[in-house]
Amino acid sequence: MDSHRAPVFAIVVGEHSGDTLGAGLIQSLRQRYADAEFIGIGGPKMEALGFQSLFAMEELAVMGIVEVLGRLRRLLHVRKQLVEYFSQHKPDVFIGIDAPDFNLGLELRLKQQGIKTVHYVSPSVWAWREKRIFKIDKATDMVLSLLPFEKDFYDKHHVACTFVGHPLADSIPMHSSMSGARQSLGLDADATYLALMPGSRGSELAMLLPDFLAAAVLLKQRHPDLQFVAPVINDIREQQFTQLWQLHAPELPITIINNKTQAVMASANCLLMASGTVTLEGALVKRPMVVAYKFNWLTAMIGRMLVKLKWFSLPNLLANKPLLPELLQEQVTPDNLAKAVEPLLFEQQHQLMQEFVQIHQTLKQNASEKAAIAVIELMQSP
Repeated sequence: MDSHRAPVFAIVVGEHSGDTLGAGLIQSLRQRYADAEFIGIGGPKMEALGFQSLFAMEELAVMGIVEVLGRLRRLLHVRKQLVEYFSQHKPDVFIGIDAPDFNLGLELRLKQQGIKTVHYVSPSVWAWREKRIFKIDKATDMVLSLLPFEKDFYDKHHVACTFVGHPLADSIPMHSSMSGARQSLGLDADATYLALMPGSRGSELAMLLPDFLAAAVLLKQRHPDLQFVAPVINDIREQQFTQLWQLHAPELPITIINNKTQAVMASANCLLMASGTVTLEGALVKRPMVVAYKFNWLTAMIGRMLVKLKWFSLPNLLANKPLLPELLQEQVTPDNLAKAVEPLLFEQQHQLMQEFVQIHQTLKQNASEKAAIAVIELMQSP
């Protein structure tokens, strides 16, 4: 890299969690290179920091094998355009954040062009398709992992990996005040609240919310004073949530809160949620939770043949034991959900809280800073 020229960092993210990671990384890199250029695909948080997006982030936000097939032509077109662009305007380093099915293919092509590549957030190779680690090795110069057990896995296979910790553990305080959160959201200070969190993707809401609502109705019959609160990430999800709510349980009183997920979690006594990064957020906010997930039947069938995990929620994987109840596919019924939630709503969970504190301490590593240092060291290496 020419020492007199401002560096160019190419970054591609596929969803909201990646946008948060990207924004943290940009801030840390800017402290060292005030006039650096950032370009690729980013979300609103990255764009607010001067990131130049060549395509909308939503283009990449698809989950599940079957769901991706429907969008494949468009995804391949976007990737081809990016390869052409970055081959002509060579960045100093390319950072793919998450979205492994999209980014690893992109990283491989760019690395072949002599561009240094980083993959930030390890794909779950330790869970399924373990052979992908060789593809990752071929496509990247460095993996930045958020979780300590991932680094162990890469070390075992002699693939370059740096454990940077999790940015959420840096940004979430050790103690999240329930009363403070309720006050800020205008919720009842003395009520018992269950947060309904069926996911941030449209497909997740469609799959999980009807069962979550039916479970809430059962709980309300048994505990008439129980209150419900639901965080949504944007207006589109709020609309979808409201339609399903009116269809399945219009009599149920629910407070919907837009774009304040963390405060909603802190305000609740218990969380009923879809699997995903948000389960880690729940652990860091230190609230008991029940984790559920459903795929369409074909994705589920393929997944069962490939996945070799005892657990699927991040808190259970990090603790390497079943801290939280997990319900998958046909286990996700209103009755099962209500049964799993009930004790967590009304009984003290001291042991669980201690486990959550330990997870928090392990992951609190100043991640954006560590990631930036690893990227710069790679960029400056011969």
